[in-house]
Amino acid sequence: MKKLICTLLTVLPMTMMGQYYSQVWNPDNGDGTYTNPVINADYSDPDVCVGPSGEDYYLTASSFQCTPGLPILHSKDLVNWEIVGYALSKLYEGDDKLVEHFNTPQHGAGVWAPSIRYHDGQYYIYWGDPDFGVMMVKTRNGDPAGEWEAPVCVIKGQGYIDTTPLWDDDGRCYLVNGWANSRAKFASVLTVRELSADGTRPIGQPVIVFDGNGTENRTCEGPKFYKRDGWYWIMCPAGGVPEGFQLAMRSKSPYGPYEHKVVLAQGKTNINGPHQGAWVHNKYDEDWFIHFQDKEAYGRVVHLNPVDWSSGWPIMGKKGEPVTTFSKPKTSSTVTVNPAESDEFNSTTIGKQWQWQANYDEKFGVPTAFGTMRIYTYKLRGERSEVRGEKSDNLFLVPNMLLQKTPADEFMATAKVRFTSKADGQMGGLIMMGLDYQALVVKRVGKEFQLLLLTCKDADKGKPQEEQLIATLKPTAEDKIDYKPGIHEDIFLRLTVTNTEAGVAHGGKPMVRFAYSLNGKKWTDCGGSYNMRQGKWIGAKFGFVSVETNAKTDRGWLDADWIHIEKCK
Repeated sequence: MKKLICTLLTVLPMTMMGQYYSQVWNPDNGDGTYTNPVINADYSDPDVCVGPSGEDYYLTASSFQCTPGLPILHSKDLVNWEIVGYALSKLYEGDDKLVEHFNTPQHGAGVWAPSIRYHDGQYYIYWGDPDFGVMMVKTRNGDPAGEWEAPVCVIKGQGYIDTTPLWDDDGRCYLVNGWANSRAKFASVLTVRELSADGTRPIGQPVIVFDGNGTENRTCEGPKFYKRDGWYWIMCPAGGVPEGFQLAMRSKSPYGPYEHKVVLAQGKTNINGPHQGAWVHNKYDEDWFIHFQDKEAYGRVVHLNPVDWSSGWPIMGKKGEPVTTFSKPKTSSTVTVNPAESDEFNSTTIGKQWQWQANYDEKFGVPTAFGTMRIYTYKLRGERSEVRGEKSDNLFLVPNMLLQKTPADEFMATAKVRFTSKADGQMGGLIMMGLDYQALVVKRVGKEFQLLLLTCKDADKGKPQEEQLIATLKPTAEDKIDYKPGIHEDIFLRLTVTNTEAGVAHGGKPMVRFAYSLNGKKWTDCGGSYNMRQGKWIGAKFGFVSVETNAKTDRGWLDADWIHIEKCK
């Protein structure tokens, strides 16, 4: 009954008929206008396509090593977005060797800059895995929110990134891609080749169609391929990630030569690096560009800009500079919805906002029938990432962290948890994870728990974490009849992210502070503000950690009762 009352009081103001309303960021101003970013969360390298209705928009984004991968978001107006599913359950299901490879976190590897397209009744997503090649996955029944087939390797090899197909009017299929200097040892060029008509294999050799080397167009990458009024269009970013700009280029042949023009740049605005995204045309004859802005620790957040074709070129924003507030796209829908954040853990399936740091194993944790999400302790072994060569005895390579993206520049996340320990050294709690991290955990020591603030700088380089003792806690419950009795700690944990307005505008240095409560009413600040830092190619993520130091013991576990995302108090 207590759980039901809490759920009703907390959830009903935010949800109605399955729709989620964020308390910390909503871009829809309610007056026919919107404010950027339309998604104030790390959906890096976003791409969007329009379904056959002309106003059902589907977005996907880079997911790197996180699973489930390739998030699918749906919108009716390009402003209000809802997470509806994922195209990848594992990297890469159907290939046992690659599945095993991604069972350990391979930070910064995996799914880079995907493109989503609708063709011949199905949705397709292509992406470049810089270590294994060009990959493709498609829907089973034409529903992006439904099942997707196992991924197919279209081109094997290293260095391929940022791939987009184009099915031409005659049924022929072309693919454009960029190149990762870290693997190929060259970059800043775009190549086009022909694929088989079904898009599953190359039938032509690549041709360099654009070269940004030695020019202001260095780091040209992330190309998207389109056709409009007889012209082939490649739209891509150049000039670098945080400080770059958006190019549009056109040719009468898919193989060029292409003339090009800068169509979006920061200009006099405070929106840096506005580039890499998707041009979309809707049934109301409107044109829009949805793209990212790099905000460092927050990741790459999603902006929406109008597109003006009157000059023959897709000039974006307001005369080539990004807008902050603008009139919404036309739509037949008045639904207001935001990507999910808070979670009551009352479902028998995991919430769509959550991802693991590697391929999911059921021993990581599962939902329970009694309104909690259980995360079992992971046995730390100082594992090594095969791609990056990192070796770490800290938490950087722990695969079973249950994490979500930061949803706003400032917010507060409060969780009610019970940690159950079967042996010394087992610990669990709340974490903000990145190249640096900080966590507030309870750790069993003898017959008691220590409340510890864990801080690690340069976790990716294997640096050790520091432990600060906050309090010593008596168990709130003990097993009496279990043959391997556990002790339990019921506790409320909170993290708060704050920033200054000036800092937010330029990515900033958001600060994280932790607090705890034993009754959910009286809170104790843990001190030690921490500079939130991004991960490898992704923003910082927060959520739950549950680990142990003795690989020979039975697992303990963390039961998360709920987590609420609110405005800072």
